[in-house]
Amino acid sequence: MLKKILVILLLLNSTNCFTNSIYFNNRKKLKLCCNMLDFNSIPQNIIQNVRKIKDENHIEELRYSEFLSMADKGNIDKTIVVDNKKIYGIDSENNKYSSNIVPNDSELFKILNKNNVDVEIVNSLNKNGILESIISYLLISLLITSTLSFIIRNNGMAQRMDIQNNIDLENKNSNTTFTDVIGIDKVRLELEEIVEFLSNSDKYTNLGAQIPRGVLLEGAPGTGKTLLARAVAGEAKVPFFSVSGSEFIEMFVGTGAARIRSLFETAKKYAPSIIFIDEIDAIGRQRGGNNGMGNDEREQTLNQLLTEMDGFEGNSGVIVMAATNRGDILDNALLRPGRFDRRIKVDVPNVEGRTKILEFYSKNKKINEDIDLNTISKMTPGFSGADLSNLMNEAAILTVRNNSTEITDNEISMALDKITLGPAKKNKLFSDEKKELIAYHEAGHAIVGALTPNYDTVSKITIEPRGNAGGLTFFIPDEERLESGLYTREYLKSAISVALGGRIAEELIYGNDEITTGASNDLERVSSIAKQMITEFGMSDVLGNVYIDKNEFISADTKIIIDSEVNKLVNSCYLYSKKILSENINLLHLLAKELIEYKTISNNRLN
Repeated sequence: MLKKILVILLLLNSTNCFTNSIYFNNRKKLKLCCNMLDFNSIPQNIIQNVRKIKDENHIEELRYSEFLSMADKGNIDKTIVVDNKKIYGIDSENNKYSSNIVPNDSELFKILNKNNVDVEIVNSLNKNGILESIISYLLISLLITSTLSFIIRNNGMAQRMDIQNNIDLENKNSNTTFTDVIGIDKVRLELEEIVEFLSNSDKYTNLGAQIPRGVLLEGAPGTGKTLLARAVAGEAKVPFFSVSGSEFIEMFVGTGAARIRSLFETAKKYAPSIIFIDEIDAIGRQRGGNNGMGNDEREQTLNQLLTEMDGFEGNSGVIVMAATNRGDILDNALLRPGRFDRRIKVDVPNVEGRTKILEFYSKNKKINEDIDLNTISKMTPGFSGADLSNLMNEAAILTVRNNSTEITDNEISMALDKITLGPAKKNKLFSDEKKELIAYHEAGHAIVGALTPNYDTVSKITIEPRGNAGGLTFFIPDEERLESGLYTREYLKSAISVALGGRIAEELIYGNDEITTGASNDLERVSSIAKQMITEFGMSDVLGNVYIDKNEFISADTKIIIDSEVNKLVNSCYLYSKKILSENINLLHLLAKELIEYKTISNNRLN
């Protein structure tokens, strides 16, 4: 009960509870603080004072008619109306009364006004807000200030000890080495000189060279940034202090900055050493602006980090490494030379790297000897190491679900579909006519793609519904083309032709009147590629080698030319795709029939 009273009083006075650089942004945080307090440590004289206040402010509950009668006789001096539902009254002897208000009663305020009763209308601060609206605010503030000051002084000392203890616990040499880093060899090469400096710093200092004080690892989630940082420490055999950026953000202003100071002081004692801050964007976001993240605690923590990184005299032997998925939102002061002056991009692994990662995650699993991991890696462009680990784990789960004893291509294929497209919709029913239409549509995509030179390889065709799609055709992209990002005009035209293959197959089999909305996503992709070729890639003979920004003003004449060029390009691809399907109509019928029978056809069967 005592704890509840303290919580209520704190909520009332949260706007000005106490000073000493301790602030509360809202009542929610204050209530959280109250829950964290150790009420057993409150001095007994303070507890007695709280109980005394509770007893002195006893409120007598009256019937509404009794309350009106007292007010009408002039026995009420002051009232407080809360939410137009509850009324509290105080008489000349400081006795307190309360009553529920009858809804829409016009007599209440007439009686109060006639007897010159002071009326204060307030909103309740919480659903149990009764006592707090009457108690003296000044007395409560003084009481709570003395209580919290006592508790915070004790908690502050304990917290500072915890900070130091946590850092000392993390002062361990990392057992991870570069042999544990798989699939990202290019990044590893850039970090080897960091290892050499930590192991043999004289080699650099004798020539006047200074190693970067901060190394920022940028990359998508799951690409191995933390693993790389641990590997650097493990190779150099130096202490590794690892923290998360969110650990520095606390409710009390100054706590994060204190943790930064303690962290750097400890790291310098064990130099040479590495400090690793994961998810540094939690404290390193750009300051200023209205991004909703500006608060005193975060900015003080960032300022302290900037000071510590700028305070190195020469090479102190401490290197700060950090990881983030959002390097674009970091504060410029954090990225200037002298702080995080080396930024390393950690990309997703290429096909060779993915193969090595798949081999690693297959070691402890029973997989069929016929599985070709290189083929699987080609089917997973853009997958990170974490994604590939999840893929093999999902395949193992599906194997158990299928009551099999080893993982096969089928389970891996199903796991890949589940991860990229979502689970199959087993309860989605299609008539035989709809299944046939979807089969011809997907067969149209596959045949145009397979018979178009220098285009991606058809990997799999399925008419099993997943997500919003009734069927899908998968292609294995060329790895070199994917990594370079360089696409020829011929390839882009082929992509448009393949996307149109499904609609054209519907036209050839069912006629123009029976085409469906199933090609909407295909047509969206067709329009997007064609417009980019004309306006961004300079692939129009009429407009020439120009870039036209869609956000800038474009004259009416230019718009007409753009639309004309887009239509001409799409029509030429349409005629090309229609020619292929018309000349191979028997193959179209055969492939559609196979899809209806088997639902899914893999690359092996297509060949």
